[in-house]
Formats: sequence, C-alpha cells, structure tokens
Amino acid sequence: MTKDKYPTKGEWRSGPLASMLLALSILVGCGSPTKDLDAAHPAAIAYTPLSRDDWAVSTPAEQGLDPDLVDELYRDAADLDTLYSLLVVKNGTLVAEGYFNKGSVDQKDRLQSATKSYTSALVGIALEQGCLSSVDQKLLDFFPEIQVTDPRKEQITLRNMLEMRAGYPNEETDQALWDGLLSGRYPPLIEAFPLVSDPGTRFHYSNLTSDWLGIIVDRECGKSLKAYAEEHLFSPLDVEPGEWGQDAEGHNNGCGDLHLTARDAAKFGQLYLDEGLYKGNQIVPADWVRDSLQTYSVKEAFVKRVGRFREIGYGYHWWSARAGKYKVNFAWGHGGQLIVLVDELDLVVVTTSYPFWLEHNDQSWKHEKAILTMVSEFIHSLPSE
Repeated sequence: MTKDKYPTKGEWRSGPLASMLLALSILVGCGSPTKDLDAAHPAAIAYTPLSRDDWAVSTPAEQGLDPDLVDELYRDAADLDTLYSLLVVKNGTLVAEGYFNKGSVDQKDRLQSATKSYTSALVGIALEQGCLSSVDQKLLDFFPEIQVTDPRKEQITLRNMLEMRAGYPNEETDQALWDGLLSGRYPPLIEAFPLVSDPGTRFHYSNLTSDWLGIIVDRECGKSLKAYAEEHLFSPLDVEPGEWGQDAEGHNNGCGDLHLTARDAAKFGQLYLDEGLYKGNQIVPADWVRDSLQTYSVKEAFVKRVGRFREIGYGYHWWSARAGKYKVNFAWGHGGQLIVLVDELDLVVVTTSYPFWLEHNDQSWKHEKAILTMVSEFIHSLPSE
C-alpha cells in the first residue's frame, strides 16, 4: 500500500487560473476569486465550485450564508499545511470548494476512520435487506469458530459495537493491542483481547470493533464490504470509490482505509441530512439515519472538547458535539478527514487532508486539531436562520 507523501509548505494544485494566482502568491481551489485583493481582504481565496454533473452549484449568498464568514473560513484554510480539500454544501447545493497543498478535485483521499460511518450505513442497509435481523444479535453468533473464556463476551451485541460500548479497549493504549490491530487477522482477537469494561456500560474507541462489524456484513450478505457498498450505497449515490484497504484475509477494513473524493464524501453527508434519501430513492433507511445520529455516550471519549466543539459524544459510528447554538454530527478520521452535518442549517462541511498513515504523535494531532478548530469556529460563527 503506497504511503501518502507529506506535503511541503507551499505545494498546491489548482484550476486553470493557477498561473495568475501563483503570481499573487495565493493558495487556491477552483474557479475565480470572489473578492478584490484590497486592504480589507489581503489574501482573498478562490472557492467558487467547479460546475460538473455531480453537484448543483450556487453561491453562499444565494443560499443564505454570509460570504464574509465563508471568506474567512477559506483564508484560514489556506494557512493549514496538511489540508487537501474544503467543501461547503448548503441546502443541498455546493457553494464553496477549495483544494490546497497536494489536493485536487479528482483525488481520492484516504478517509481514515471516517470510514466507520460508512460501515455503520452498510449495517443499516443489511438490516433492511434481511442479511441481519436485529441490532440485538450477538457478536459471537457470527463467529461460531471462536470460543471465549470471558462469559461477558457472549453478551456483546451489534448495538454495543455500533455505540463503541462493547467493552474492548482502544488499541492505542497498549503496543500489544496495536500490534494485534496491525496483524490483519481479526476474528481470533475476539478472544485474545481482554474486555476493559462490561458490555454496554462504557465508551471505548475500538478499531477492531468496526473491523468485526465489517466482517459480519461480509459474511452475512455474501460479498465483500466494498462490493456490497458498491451495489447498495455507492452506485445508487453515483459515487465511484477508490481503494478500500483489506485485512490479511481479504476483508475490507470496517475501521478505515476507504478512499473517496471530497465531492463524493459530501454526497454521503447530504444523504444523512436528507434521512437517507437521494434522488427520490431511499438508500439508507430513515430510521437508521435517525438512530445513528443520536448521542449514546457523551464526554467519555479520548477528547472532551476541541476548538469550538463541546460535549463530544458518539452515536452509531458517528460523532456528535455542540458548536455554540448548533448540534453537529460528524464522521471523523485521523489527520482531519471530516464530514460534518449541521441539520438545523442544512449544512455539510467536508475536509480531507494528509492522513498521517500509522503516524500517531503530537505532530499529527497538532495538524488534525487545527482542521477541527477551523471547522468548528466556522460553524460557531454562523447566525441562526
């Protein structure tokens, strides 16, 4: 698997106006600048969306967003060294789009753990189609080859797993756990990894839990997670996915490694704002969307607040928080991969970035936190409608 190249300061890609804008030393996305380069706006950033068949496009003003706030958002984005893309969707139309550093409109970026929200959607679809019967089915029902010595594991349900309340530990807390995750052989770890709390009682962020969910959909629906998604999620959304990483046994990783363009990631966000409906077709069951975006754990995660995001919580593989007066839900991946929903404003904000693949350290968190802070401050600044 090819490792992403870390962008150096000042590297960027853009549209046909690149030569002119380079002369002005401006980091840009697509289209033409929206403001003159005057004293009040010394670093205007182009964010006019490209006109393509996949999205209806508009302007912030036409959709009720303050253009000055969007200008500020994109000026902040231009200062971030690892950001690849920033998209804003309002009322179902793409109103702002920019690419930075190594990013481009057709680039399929590694979404890291934002993939988990896609895995959750596929569980909901599998339930609707009858591959699965209930979120109260037991984990071990799907792994008859596994014998456990801890009887508590016999009680773990799909619901517990979706809520990250199965009791399995965060792999980053212990090198042996991390090595197990990297082994790529996941079913035996159901027994090998210890529980750190009783099922259903505490939140613990476990990548393996998501991997097991992906394997369950694979086994019960009779095809790989990616093939199932292509048939029932991606194709109906007019999305062409890139690579989706696999474990040692050929299962697509339920916890991460899905590659998509920022525009296609935004479609998934809009799908959830529209309660699973796309072009008149119910892609994800509406009740599953509503259940997924509930908050089942709050202030139990490894981070309690970041930027303007407060009361950080978790649903069915979706994060939640408050940004000022707004509740937000978001798919969140390492490095700053975000699909952020603000239902009250019919707003989606998407970022992709350098994924810091297998790099978990202070530097990666610094850049990830900067992206989260930028998005949260933008949402916090928006007036009520």
